[in-house]
Amino acid sequence: MVTDPAIELKALRPEEWDGWWEHLLRAFGGVAAPEERELDRSVTEFERSLAAWDGDTLVGTAGAFSFRMTVPGGASVPTAGVTMVSVAGTHRRRGVLTSMMRRQLDEVRALGEPLAALTASEPAIYGRFGYGAATFQLQADIDTSRVTLAFPAGTEDVRLRYAAPAEVLAACEAVYAALVPRRPGMLARQPGWEQTVLFDPESRRGGASALQCVVAEREGEVAGYARFRTKLGWGPGGHDGTVTLEALAALDPATEAALWRFLCGIDLMTTLTVQKRPVDDAWQYLVSDIRRGRPALGDSCYLRLVDVGAALSARTYQAPVDVVFEVADAFCPWNAGRWRLTGDSKGASCERTPDAADLSLSVRELGASYLGGVSLLSLAAAGRVRELRPGALAEASVAFGSPVAPWLPHGF
Repeated sequence: MVTDPAIELKALRPEEWDGWWEHLLRAFGGVAAPEERELDRSVTEFERSLAAWDGDTLVGTAGAFSFRMTVPGGASVPTAGVTMVSVAGTHRRRGVLTSMMRRQLDEVRALGEPLAALTASEPAIYGRFGYGAATFQLQADIDTSRVTLAFPAGTEDVRLRYAAPAEVLAACEAVYAALVPRRPGMLARQPGWEQTVLFDPESRRGGASALQCVVAEREGEVAGYARFRTKLGWGPGGHDGTVTLEALAALDPATEAALWRFLCGIDLMTTLTVQKRPVDDAWQYLVSDIRRGRPALGDSCYLRLVDVGAALSARTYQAPVDVVFEVADAFCPWNAGRWRLTGDSKGASCERTPDAADLSLSVRELGASYLGGVSLLSLAAAGRVRELRPGALAEASVAFGSPVAPWLPHGF
């Protein structure tokens, strides 16, 4: 809660947005293009945006977007996308952030959203509010002059063509939408969010080209796409250009392989830079030498269970599970206590119970393991999950897994 009683939290009003956004921009040390200002305003949900005031001085911001996230089993679960969080440097350590997080989670609960998700500029901040690192992302710089690629059957049947990104946006969004149920962590794009993928101010290009797009077609239908930039470079040995991948999606392995082959074969380019890709991304198994990709892992989505019972009931489980969790949640005490989870690949139920606990953990560990990318066994090895009934840990860890790595494809 706010230590200083002079600080007041209020919902953001449209006429206050410019000052609110400028405060946020200053907090992140950035300079934004005019196009970015308009884009951010267009997706702002004013009724879900908070402003902290010290008298008539704005000292804090926080917001949320109304998303739906895919969870294991393919269900689409209402999720608050926490965003635009900042506190003025003049008002640190006065409880402003804690107060905003408290009010925000209370409102998320009231809206019936079982999950809250964020991408953290400073991960250390959010653990104390119950957020756990649930998805990771792959980055790489692939030396395309030194690798060859293997291709599955059917790759030669894929037709590629250049297209203006805006002209094929609807077809590309249809591909994206078809993929959303297949992978935990993916977000169904709300109306208006499709425009964010086309955001391309010159100030963001770093000297590279404007955004380019290639679509992949099978039997006359768009089955995949890649958005990318190119930057020509020259060295003592000749051309040394870089392709930077912005997005790639495909409905089948042959289409995906065709897109990777194209990206690795663009004339005058010797490096393909990929960022924010799933950790099981297909290119790793197509290239002849993974070391030439220099892959690196980074954290991505931080997830919080706002309603433990509803969240655990919303997903399915790889193996039958019947386990009682003793959950600690100091920040959202309505989650604290014992919960019995029973479920399998067809469905699940999670209810309060007086029965003895099998596993003890905090809501942060539940958030980290919820999408199936972080195992309960790994968390237990770090001392963050405690087994109270022999065998319960292995049972729950297997059940919580996901056949594909969870992935958050874009930030917010």
